[in-house]
Amino acid sequence: MGATFPVPRDLIDRIFEGKDVFVKPKTLGKIEPGMKIVFYASREDQGFYGEAEVVSVEEFSDPMEILKKYGERVFLSEKELKEYVKNREKWGSKHRPWMAIVIKNAKKYPRIVKPRRFVSVSGRYLSKEEYERILKEAEGIER
Repeated sequence: MGATFPVPRDLIDRIFEGKDVFVKPKTLGKIEPGMKIVFYASREDQGFYGEAEVVSVEEFSDPMEILKKYGERVFLSEKELKEYVKNREKWGSKHRPWMAIVIKNAKKYPRIVKPRRFVSVSGRYLSKEEYERILKEAEGIER
């Protein structure tokens, strides 16, 4: 059905304000066009904030190539991406490829939804049932 990925709370609104290229190290192998990406705010104010539809996914060995290709469309600045790369290298993920996920129809949920299962740094897949539950709770239909 889709996947969820954590995004620092202070950066998440960029996705809903028009930045349409989400980047991260490749941790989940099967992200495909048409799937939903549900964005989870990590750190403070944790929860599912909204979603977008996957248009395309590209793999890059050099994350800076993503900036060269997509420029201002990337939700991270050049400085932020360089810091992210540097931190990933410290954590031993230097050789993992990076993904550029082009998204469309990004929408913020009316309510923040608290996850029932932990969302790790690598993200995780969402079942149809979990996705539907998130939508219902976001609309205030179910708590």
